[in-house]
Amino acid sequence: MEDTFRPGALTQLKTICEKANVEVYGEEGNKDSPQVVKNGLKHFEASNFDVILIDTAGRHKEEKDLLEEMKQISKVANQDLTLLVIDGTIGQQCYSQAEAFHKTAPVGGIIITKLDSSAKGGGALAAASATGAQIMYIGTGERIDDLEKFSPTRFVGRLLGMGDIQALLDMAKRLETEGDEERVKRITHGKMNMEDFYFQIEQATKAGGLRSILDNMPGMSGMVKEDQVEQQEEKMEKWRYIIQSMTKLEKDDPDLLNASRIKRIARGSGWSEHEVKDLLKAYKNSKTMMKASKGRQMQGMLRKMGLG
Repeated sequence: MEDTFRPGALTQLKTICEKANVEVYGEEGNKDSPQVVKNGLKHFEASNFDVILIDTAGRHKEEKDLLEEMKQISKVANQDLTLLVIDGTIGQQCYSQAEAFHKTAPVGGIIITKLDSSAKGGGALAAASATGAQIMYIGTGERIDDLEKFSPTRFVGRLLGMGDIQALLDMAKRLETEGDEERVKRITHGKMNMEDFYFQIEQATKAGGLRSILDNMPGMSGMVKEDQVEQQEEKMEKWRYIIQSMTKLEKDDPDLLNASRIKRIARGSGWSEHEVKDLLKAYKNSKTMMKASKGRQMQGMLRKMGLG
């Protein structure tokens, strides 16, 4: 259910929710929000959904009518949880806005938006203080998947400009739990095979992509151009398909890949022979680099960040 005030809000909401396979109820032209909520809840009654979200118009403490309307919506909805969504860039105004909202409809949780690499989000702490509510999610971008669960470790890291330490901790933990000891040993000693290389691509994807990893590393945020990261991520996506088109023998020993095998893999993966050769080059470079350092550089970097 949607914001009844802003022009085009319903259309925009439907477009966004379609991508996430979420049904939307709204009444174009009906400004009576409590009535729209009532009708919407009735509409979803038979659907047996676990969660129904009610999206209200944005409001602040000076808008007495909107706050009054919020009371009416709350009476009709009898909601299990009220989430206050706050713009992370508004700073100290967060406190008074959260306080006024909380008096109208007691807040159970807070979502902070616009916490990209430049926004610190200190006002979010003031909002939490005003309501006593828990910060549940933070938004770091425009896409649906740019919403993440709030972690105090992450938040403090960003607040102090130290990068997302928690994300790096999570990556290190995944490497330990998902990669057996033998695999980790092979990778760090430059003896990895193509399966190990695929494993590393998967880890980068799970961590939110290269841009996320770079933004989360202290001192690295903004150092690499966006288009360079996008190009590399596109390549990695192709490489996944190419590696999946290899036989187990070829993954274990990529040195077997001669011209005829490369041709077969290219055909099977749907990419060109040039792309297959590009993957082999990246694999060999990575292996050579790890072998030359015997993992010392990686271990040294982790130690500097207190992870090793």
